[in-house]
Amino acid sequence: MINVFVLQNGRLNQVPIDSREDLENVAPVWVDLTDPTDDERAWVKAIYGVILPGEDEVKDIEASARYYEAENGDLHLRTDFLLEEDDGPSRIVTVAFILARKMLFSVHTDDLPVFRLVRMRARSRPGSIADYMDVLLDLYATDAEYSADALEGIYQNLEEVSGRVLQEEFTDQDAAAALNAIAHEEDLNGRIRRNMMDTRRAVSFLMRGRLLNAEQFEEARQILRDIESLDGHTSFLFDKINFLMDATVGFININQNKIIKIFSVASVAFLPPTLIASIYGMNFKIFPELDWTLGYPFALAVMAGTAIAPLWYFRRRGWLK
Repeated sequence: MINVFVLQNGRLNQVPIDSREDLENVAPVWVDLTDPTDDERAWVKAIYGVILPGEDEVKDIEASARYYEAENGDLHLRTDFLLEEDDGPSRIVTVAFILARKMLFSVHTDDLPVFRLVRMRARSRPGSIADYMDVLLDLYATDAEYSADALEGIYQNLEEVSGRVLQEEFTDQDAAAALNAIAHEEDLNGRIRRNMMDTRRAVSFLMRGRLLNAEQFEEARQILRDIESLDGHTSFLFDKINFLMDATVGFININQNKIIKIFSVASVAFLPPTLIASIYGMNFKIFPELDWTLGYPFALAVMAGTAIAPLWYFRRRGWLK
């Protein structure tokens, strides 16, 4: 799918593109391609002279392929963006940016929420965008805001997990659910940290390359400050996740120790009756049950008494609670 945006009074207006002729009749500032077809790639190459990278090239994360200038002068950037999905785990989507002919070309496989936010805000904030570089910086700034919102969601989810972990009755089923939720939030927090690191590298590259004017340079510095402020939050969340993980594992061990304690108490309580039964069952010259009518009842009474006495002592000491 190809989305073309033109700049009108500082607003990004989308132009519907259904054919090559539609693309030839517009002067875009941003050409966004989501999982483009072969025909759409051919249109961009024929009209603008820009060769779009393939899917394997977009996913190439080598340092030499992250930011480079092509032989024709086009500037290529590879940047990671966070994608949260309701029906699955979060993941990182790599976007290829190409700066050519004072236009921004972006190629990615999934429709990203950051891109939708930029399109929506540009329409509602006239004058916020002056050229293609402003579009790119707005994408990076919105990416930082999106990561901040994701961190806020982690805070809320961990508060719910804390409430379950610290409740009075915490079963093994509760522990399994808590561990699953903690692992999910830890994975998301790690992806946010990685995403922020990549965005920091991209913005720093634009600043070092002298590609920004004075106003854009100041905006890039503000983006870096926002990213720096998020690093402290991710570190705190990692500490909170580790605490909840240790607490959950500790409660699991306590529950297991309760089970082991039952078997320990039972083995100690029934040890004396077992000893009496073993002695009474030995071969005697005169069998007690033949010589003494109350032999068996007496043995059973002694066995019951020696079993009850340890249990009474354990209960008095509070070991059975």
